[in-house]
Amino acid sequence: MPFDLRTADLGALNSLTKYPSIPTFHTLDPANGGLLDTHVAFTGPVLGTEKVDGTNSRVIRVPGGDYLLGSREELLYAKGDLLGNPAQGIVAALRAFADSMPPLEDDVIRVHYLEVYGGKVTSASKQYTGSRAVGHRLFDVAVIPDYTSILALPPERISSWRENGGPAWLSEEELAKSPAEDGLTLTPRLFTVDAADLPSDLAAMRAFLGEHLPRTRSALDEGAGGAAEGIVLRTPDRAVIAKARFQDYDRTLRRRSPA
Repeated sequence: MPFDLRTADLGALNSLTKYPSIPTFHTLDPANGGLLDTHVAFTGPVLGTEKVDGTNSRVIRVPGGDYLLGSREELLYAKGDLLGNPAQGIVAALRAFADSMPPLEDDVIRVHYLEVYGGKVTSASKQYTGSRAVGHRLFDVAVIPDYTSILALPPERISSWRENGGPAWLSEEELAKSPAEDGLTLTPRLFTVDAADLPSDLAAMRAFLGEHLPRTRSALDEGAGGAAEGIVLRTPDRAVIAKARFQDYDRTLRRRSPA
C-alpha cells in the first residue's frame, strides 16, 4: 500500500530515519574532548572504510514510489516539490539519483545514507577538491519493514529504537552490490583485519591510521589537498561499528606529550 507523505507524521519519520550515533573507537572524554585508553571491543574480522568529511545525507524511499531527502537532522525535500531547502547542497547533489530509483516493491522504508562532500560543504572541502567540485559516497543502507508500528510510538521511544539497533542494515556483502544496482560509489574500502590486530594503545592507533590511510582516497580532482579525516571500523554485519579520526588522536597525544 502506498505511503502517503501528505498525511504522515513527518517528525516521526524524520526521527525514524536519522543515522544513529557512532562511537569513537577510543572513548571520547566528555570533559575535554580528548580520548581515553578504553576502546570499543571487536571480535572476528573488522572492515576499515574511509570516513569522508562531508555532510551526512539521507535518501528515504517509501512504499509507492515517493521519497524524501534529508540532512542528518532534518528533512529537506520531498519528491515533486517545486522548492527544496538548499542546505549544504544536499538536494542538488542527490535529487537526480533519487528520481532515477524505481519504486519499492516491498512494504518497507529503505534509506540510503550518503556523505555529500567537496564544494563548500565543510571547512575540509579543500582536502577533496581544488575546483569546488561536489561528490557523494554511499556508506550505509537501512531497511525498516515494521515502520507502521514504530512510527506510532512516542518520540522518545522512536529515538531509543533508532539508537539501540533498531534498523536492519545491509551486510557488507549486500552493501557491495548496492552501488552497482543503484549507480552509486561506496566509501573506499581500505582493509579487513582480525580484531586482535587493532591497536589498543593511542599512539599505536594513530600510527595505524596513518599507515592505512596516508591520504584521502575520495579526492574529486587533482587540486585536492589530500588530508584524510579518519577510518570507520565495522564488523561485516555492522553489529559493531566505531570511528577513528586523525584529529582526535593528534589532539590527545599533544596534550599527553611532555612539555
